[in-house]
Amino acid sequence: FWGGREGFLSTLNTDVAAELKHMANFFKMALAYKEKIGLKCQFLIEPKPKEPCKHQYDYDAMSVIGFLKHFGLDKHFKLNIEPNHTTLAGHSYEHDIIMASVFGMLGSVDANTGSPDLGWDTDQFPMDIRNTTLVMKTVIEQGGLQPGGLNFDAKVRRESTDLEDLFIAHIGAMDAFARGLRNAAKMIEEGIMQNMLRERYMSFSLGIGLKVEEGCCSLEELE
Repeated sequence: FWGGREGFLSTLNTDVAAELKHMANFFKMALAYKEKIGLKCQFLIEPKPKEPCKHQYDYDAMSVIGFLKHFGLDKHFKLNIEPNHTTLAGHSYEHDIIMASVFGMLGSVDANTGSPDLGWDTDQFPMDIRNTTLVMKTVIEQGGLQPGGLNFDAKVRRESTDLEDLFIAHIGAMDAFARGLRNAAKMIEEGIMQNMLRERYMSFSLGIGLKVEEGCCSLEELE
């Protein structure tokens, strides 16, 4: 599901609370129909901050997760993250991938990229190895994307009229993610980053830090 028109151009003529409730009820209807016909699949929602609406309710991963949890739908949906939409929301390329994964909500990835200097998504083929490495690191750490996957929601530029360009673009993007996967696997295998991370949070494994970690500390104890 992608709510391209689930948003507003002006709050003056919009009942936001009503529209959010209506959107939740629509998803509940979809779930009821899924159960009725015996459909076995993972429902996904794709966040996007704007375009065509000025502001869309599925702004980013955290907005969608909050919406799903508020309306009791979080057990039935996961997120399909398109990094081009993530950067439109003002986040880094990997931001929504990580946030969705942290909450166990990363279901699939629309593997593309965009031009950071533009205010709309251009659906370019991803070629940045840093970005693909960070995405695949998250995918490995959460144990994969099944039943989802990497979908190249991308296209060649309008200047291209040669079918060979489309072939090369797909191969280049697949190679970029393959290289990212190898890099991510090596990073995890070496364990350098994980050790640094453990060291940073080591104080939460004992004493007052452990009480904060376990949620049994008071403000008075922190004085």
